[in-house]
Amino acid sequence: MAYETLTHDIEDGVLTITLNRPDKLNAFTVTMADELEQSFREVNDNDDVRAIIVTGAGRAFCAGMDLSVGGNVFGLDETKQPTLADIADLASPEMKDVRDTGGRVSLAIHDCRKPVIAAINGPAVGIGATMTLGMDARLVSQKARFGLVFGKLGIVPEAASSWFLPRIVGLPKALDLVMSAEILDADATVEAGLAAAVYEPDQLLIEARALADKWTKGRSAVAVALSRQLLRRNVAIEHPADAHRVDSLAMFWTSVGDGKEGVAAFLEKRDPDYSGRASDLPPFYDEWISPDGR
Repeated sequence: MAYETLTHDIEDGVLTITLNRPDKLNAFTVTMADELEQSFREVNDNDDVRAIIVTGAGRAFCAGMDLSVGGNVFGLDETKQPTLADIADLASPEMKDVRDTGGRVSLAIHDCRKPVIAAINGPAVGIGATMTLGMDARLVSQKARFGLVFGKLGIVPEAASSWFLPRIVGLPKALDLVMSAEILDADATVEAGLAAAVYEPDQLLIEARALADKWTKGRSAVAVALSRQLLRRNVAIEHPADAHRVDSLAMFWTSVGDGKEGVAAFLEKRDPDYSGRASDLPPFYDEWISPDGR
């Protein structure tokens, strides 16, 4: 399909999503939120894609919310007075213009069945920074900048970053990053634990693709999808016995699926030929990842 704010390019199983408003430094809009959410939901059913890279067109990754639009710049309905009870059902159409647009994107990334890698080619500020926290790796160009600048605008960190950020850098560092609202250069971004490494601008996408291949090429799409979700979700549960329950189901279904081919290939000293599809995961999966309709 045609997108207004993005481009999609699939090459050898890797989907590159490019934020494509270069004249606006790829500033975030409600339309971009809708298109990103749709992209990360729909890719779950596209078995031609095994990994995703997100980058920006031109010299920026994403300069944050487009503050030049009229009305509520965050796309929210100011006539409403929402409460916790109102927003309990995230699927309610009445809450679409109350829900944080960045959070809708982050939840779609979190639920994605494919690894997602941020290739941060330039400034990533506000939602441009927080949207990457739900991704599985952040690689930065020497020209990258990373800013959680909400404190300077009188607002709070969004895109579920209060959940993701402390898990990445720890609570004390997360508090400092949010409260100081500083914009970090590429080296400081890595030093803070927010990114894996700094690369020359012309090497960034090459390295992002190499990481995508390292994680997914020649691997079982089912095992990759389940492993991603096990690590993301089990880190937040209360007791290892709860991890054991879902580990057991995942192990059972992979052992009777692609696991058979993996074991045979190992014993026969050949490359495996997996047939499992991320679009068709074991029966327990949907109930596990969305027990309350999230």
